[in-house]
Amino acid sequence: MKSEHTASNLDIDAYTPAQIALRVENAGVTKAKLGTVPTITLAVLAGAFIAFGAMFYTLVVTDSTLGFGPTRLLGGAAFSLGLILVVVAGAELFTGNNLIVMAWADKRITGVQLLRNWGLVYLGNFAGALATAGGVAFSGVLELNGGAVGATAAAIAESKLQLAPLEALIRGILCNALVCLAVWLCFAAHSVSGKILAILFPISAFVGLGFEHSVANMYVIPVTMFSGLLESDISGLLINLSIVTLGNIIGGSLLVALVYWVIYRRDWTR
Repeated sequence: MKSEHTASNLDIDAYTPAQIALRVENAGVTKAKLGTVPTITLAVLAGAFIAFGAMFYTLVVTDSTLGFGPTRLLGGAAFSLGLILVVVAGAELFTGNNLIVMAWADKRITGVQLLRNWGLVYLGNFAGALATAGGVAFSGVLELNGGAVGATAAAIAESKLQLAPLEALIRGILCNALVCLAVWLCFAAHSVSGKILAILFPISAFVGLGFEHSVANMYVIPVTMFSGLLESDISGLLINLSIVTLGNIIGGSLLVALVYWVIYRRDWTR
């Protein structure tokens, strides 16, 4: 009888959207007030985690004979490793932290606290991604399959550097709308498996569709520069990151965080 009573009280249903909004906002307050050293350290980890996902994507799509769509889908599933590590293992990712805007909109943190978090996390992500890119470049991983993996990496980086500014901006917007929705869905889950499933489809979609993720680009472009597969183009990298980052902020902060704040957290009685 006792076991039946316990089972009946288990909360196995997903959190409702209104509950998710409150959980995301509370998490935003915690992140914004986290100390400098843990924030930067967790951000470095996130940069490395996203680089692992990009690295895995590069390997998986190399020499695939599945056809364009299925190959991109499989590659997107592989790239999902990055956000799975961030969410489940714990790390601070700039794109996901665009959701902190909910806490700012509700006046629970200041604009200075928001920008401090974004600044520290962005720099930490860049450091982690660059360090991982350097490790991969000198590890011989890009020489796998007779150098085919390196050729794939170079093609990915070159395609990003050749994007027109408007294309890069819009792809950045669409990318982080999906990334922040993936993180949003994770707040609905009660289990690790639920979080992984919540991540898989939005991330596979953004990768398969060729959208632009600033932290992923912090790895995929430098790794080919470090390995000599692509002519050094620091200015191209910085221009790409500037435009894509702006797009990511618009997609995550405005199209997800502020929209859901208006729906679920704004006090309409005032």
